[in-house]
Amino acid sequence: MRLLLNIIWLVLSGFWLFLGYVAAGIICCILIITIPFGIASFRIALYALWPFGRTVVATPTSGALSFIGNVIWFVVAGLWLAIAHVVSAAALAITIIGIPFAWANLKMIPVSLAPLGKQIIDQP
Repeated sequence: MRLLLNIIWLVLSGFWLFLGYVAAGIICCILIITIPFGIASFRIALYALWPFGRTVVATPTSGALSFIGNVIWFVVAGLWLAIAHVVSAAALAITIIGIPFAWANLKMIPVSLAPLGKQIIDQP
């Protein structure tokens, strides 16, 4: 079932989210000081490409720099990304078939708000 949901997700919205996060990651990596944000953006891009069967967990060993980076990320990009995910989820939830995809979009909001100090792992 996860495979089917991931394939439909990839066709409907996953590929475009992936491209957006990759573009943001490339821009962040070009600017030397924002490389940690670029790496986080690439991590979110892979999650946006194939979200079903994966989850986000906090890394307990991340320190104060992750917190400061997340505050900067929230102000610069995180809030806007979360709004975009909510709008996209509302559009997907209009149909019954789109409800699981809307849920996947909502599931990406925490990592798009504060991506530093988080890992994306496979669910058992």
